[in-house]
Amino acid sequence: MRATLHLAPGKDKAVMRRHPWIFSGAVRKIVGEPQEGDLVDVVSADGRWLAVGHYQSDSIVCKVLSFDTQRVDEAFFRERLQSAIAYRERLGFFGSKKEELRTKNWADNSQFRKASQFTNVFRLVHAEGDFMPGLVCDWYNGVLVMQAHSVGMHRLFPMLTGLFVDLLGKHGIKSVFDKSSATVPGGCEDGYIWGDEPEEWVICEHGNRLLINFYEGQKTGFFVDQRENRNLVSTLAEGQRVLNCFGYTGGFSLAALHGGASYVETVDISKKAIGLCNRNVELNYGNEAPHKGVVADVLKYLEEVDNQFNLIILDPPAFAKNHRSLQHGLKGYRNINQRAMEKIRPGGLLLTFSCSQAVSNDDFKTVCFTAAANAHKQVRIVRQLPHAMDHPVSIYHPEGEYLKGLLLEIE
Repeated sequence: MRATLHLAPGKDKAVMRRHPWIFSGAVRKIVGEPQEGDLVDVVSADGRWLAVGHYQSDSIVCKVLSFDTQRVDEAFFRERLQSAIAYRERLGFFGSKKEELRTKNWADNSQFRKASQFTNVFRLVHAEGDFMPGLVCDWYNGVLVMQAHSVGMHRLFPMLTGLFVDLLGKHGIKSVFDKSSATVPGGCEDGYIWGDEPEEWVICEHGNRLLINFYEGQKTGFFVDQRENRNLVSTLAEGQRVLNCFGYTGGFSLAALHGGASYVETVDISKKAIGLCNRNVELNYGNEAPHKGVVADVLKYLEEVDNQFNLIILDPPAFAKNHRSLQHGLKGYRNINQRAMEKIRPGGLLLTFSCSQAVSNDDFKTVCFTAAANAHKQVRIVRQLPHAMDHPVSIYHPEGEYLKGLLLEIE
């Protein structure tokens, strides 16, 4: 028999609005002895059944899987996965047979250039956005990378793997990789759990090839959420001198080169990331490409670049990982944006981002306002930059809109 979370009086409003998180402060008592990852029922103070979800010993004590009285079994998850896959199929993320034929010869650069919009990497399951809290899955040209953010979801990986192999067979699934070591309480080992086991893998994003190392890469191996913003850079870069800060393995840099940038510089504090960035540039544009990779602290590096760049990209790691570190994180975002505004060429464009869920859209705009005022610059918002369509946000879970970005003109 499942354990039950009994909510305190008046604490059922969020659940009634179908918000998928139950906070520990809302729970009056727990009947039973649930273990980390167990299914638990959630009931109101007057005993009404409200939801079922995975229990966890955290401030979020339950991640809700269903607000309906249905069995949470293999058939339940098959239906959810089918829905997530169908959504990506409908939007064309799996590509077409024509595109696959045009890019079949991966060693032929000229053939790649013909398919300038071809992409075979995207998010397949976006946790709460696909009504599966605790599960993130990304598709990398046939390799499915699964990442659990709850013990309950991680326990289900053997079953979920079988479902994915069945449902994605027509799309040529080759491997399944578990990338949960940094996200599951108690830890686990990253590694392949089904299929082939390549050490490196090649993906294609808008015609650019990238080498992926699933063991060493950030998140699931690559920052999939910035795909459409990288494509935007390619439309802005022609003839521009571009500085890609916190550049990681060079996604934005490749987009700028693809768009005809006259010169691109990639800065990251990780020597290993810059090494892979340089390999990605050479893979696509040869060793004579107008690109330089720099291993450095970005804030310090910006002190030395007066008026050298007219397109700057700031895509830092999450400075505020939770609400306790919010003020410190906002200060970090303000400092880095102020420095970039001070150093960019007059009339230049700044693409600036925050991937911190704790930072709201209003917070981020205020940060940029303060940075502009401190830098004594006239600044215009050209466009707001969210994550791509393969990262849907549940209307009941606005926290899922974690990526905030602005395209700014600095006069």
